[in-house]
Amino acid sequence: MGTSKGEPAQPKTGFARLLELAMTKKALVVGSLILSAAAAVLSFVPYVSIYFIIIKVIEALPDVSGADAGYIIRWGWIAFAGVVGNILVYFAALMCSHLAAFGTLYKLKVDFASHLARLPLGFHVLIGSGKLRKITDENIEKIEGFIAHQLPDLAAAIAAPILLFVLLFAVDWRFGLATMVGVAIGLFIYSRMIGDQSAQERMSRYQGALEDMNNATVEYIRGISVVKAFRQTVYSFRRLYDSIKNYTTWVIDYTLKMKNGYAAAVTVVQNVFLFVMPVAIIIGVGVAQDDTATFSAFAGTTLFYLILSQAVGGIILKVIYASGTMMQLTGHVDAMDAILAEPELSASPNPKPVTGFDVQFDEVTFSYDKDKEIEALSGVSFTAKQGEVTAIVGPSGGGKSTIAHLIPRFFDVSEGAVLIGGTDVRAIDPHTLMDNVSFVFQDVYLFKQSVMDNIRMGNPAASDERVYEAARDAQCAEFIQKLPQGYQTVIGTKGIHLSGGEQQRLAIARAIVKDSPIIVLDEATAFSDPENEHLIQKAFERLMKDKTVVMIAHRLSTVRGADQIIVIDNGRVVQRGIHDGLLSQGGRYGDMWHVYTQTSNWQLSKTREGKHQ
Repeated sequence: MGTSKGEPAQPKTGFARLLELAMTKKALVVGSLILSAAAAVLSFVPYVSIYFIIIKVIEALPDVSGADAGYIIRWGWIAFAGVVGNILVYFAALMCSHLAAFGTLYKLKVDFASHLARLPLGFHVLIGSGKLRKITDENIEKIEGFIAHQLPDLAAAIAAPILLFVLLFAVDWRFGLATMVGVAIGLFIYSRMIGDQSAQERMSRYQGALEDMNNATVEYIRGISVVKAFRQTVYSFRRLYDSIKNYTTWVIDYTLKMKNGYAAAVTVVQNVFLFVMPVAIIIGVGVAQDDTATFSAFAGTTLFYLILSQAVGGIILKVIYASGTMMQLTGHVDAMDAILAEPELSASPNPKPVTGFDVQFDEVTFSYDKDKEIEALSGVSFTAKQGEVTAIVGPSGGGKSTIAHLIPRFFDVSEGAVLIGGTDVRAIDPHTLMDNVSFVFQDVYLFKQSVMDNIRMGNPAASDERVYEAARDAQCAEFIQKLPQGYQTVIGTKGIHLSGGEQQRLAIARAIVKDSPIIVLDEATAFSDPENEHLIQKAFERLMKDKTVVMIAHRLSTVRGADQIIVIDNGRVVQRGIHDGLLSQGGRYGDMWHVYTQTSNWQLSKTREGKHQ
């Protein structure tokens, strides 16, 4: 039934979706299908030629020398032409399919990467990079293989059985029927194996387990230094260990459930001659009583079907292989389409300009859970004024980093609004929003490029002098000058690795060179020693003039001079004020400060027994 007028068309799935992707290069794909089908037709020419040669030779028995040599040679050349024609035409089919596949692969990867770039940044925070890597590299590459190889083979696998069916019944319908019975039994066994819902579910779970294992593997490799430092193994890295066990469980389950049916189907279709032989014996007994010429013709027909039955197995196995590949591909495409179906960051059709740089949270409620059962923030309201430093403090998991993520629209709020200069961030053009916000988070990513390029990423148009100035402000200049090629040193090559504090300062320099009016810092001084922390704070004092600064802090010493301190606990604002005022109030901030000052004065000492405490 067609789609009602005005209703959006349902997205295609399964084989229909695979064909839709393939048809982005329609002319090449159609040409490949036609050529592949023609190659399949030509592949039968040698068998037909052999049939006529056998009949001619048997007719001349017992004196083979009396056979018509010209007739035999002519059919021999026809067989040779069929083989050569099959090779050339199939080669042409593959040329077309590969050109179509590479073009489609290019378009798919560009479209997929472009879509990822348009998704909210929060999507990348939540989804594992291992899963995205698998979809981008493996899943889309599999689609290229389908178009380049499986699709032409599928055309051949459809054309060949049709021609085979005609050929089998044209020569002798009794042998043809016996052959088709064997084929039908093999296909019935295979269809029962893959056709039920449980097989589809097993394949889906298998691919899901594979994606989870990829995610965990990437995380494990990134943290390998920690794993080795604590003399741990893969068995102690719980997530990876569990994902491997889960993947192994589903692989074994899938294999065990499929092995009997697959083995039985392959055995039947590769031994179709076993169905031909009983028919040959039964018919042969009756024919043997007739004249020699009739028996000779029957013998030739029998030999022809015994030879052709071997080709039948290869043709049907192509069908089986193509269907199995498509079942896997369907899962790959579904995973890709699930990402493509993720809503892109919405942009207002009539974006509003940014006229001020106060950051205001107006009764903001937000949940990472789509069902909104667990709220990360609940009714949060405060204003970070331009030219002031607003510090957000609170216990771990209280919602501090969530506030940082909501300002540049990593996520959109569930209720309430985040406003910049009185304008809802959802009404600001996304590019304008990102131009006006610089942020430095705890997790620093540096590209395998030069130090200069890594800093300049904050502002590609920045001059070298501006980069040098930003590096000095972020206290990077001293350690950069000690690198082998200074600012041209490529990070991550030839043993060039930076400490956590050095990476953090490069990220700060990147934010400085961007020079946005709003700065979001999520524990930007986390890896700094006391001396560098003081220098960075002085650099920020020069940088922050007339700018809006939102600082997420765990070290309470870094917020003492803040113009406003917001205390967040369990997703709610529980206190606000300046350092001295909050201390006089006591409450949550007073408790945190008491614990902080105690731990900052903690030192390692020895008891009388010489034990540390």
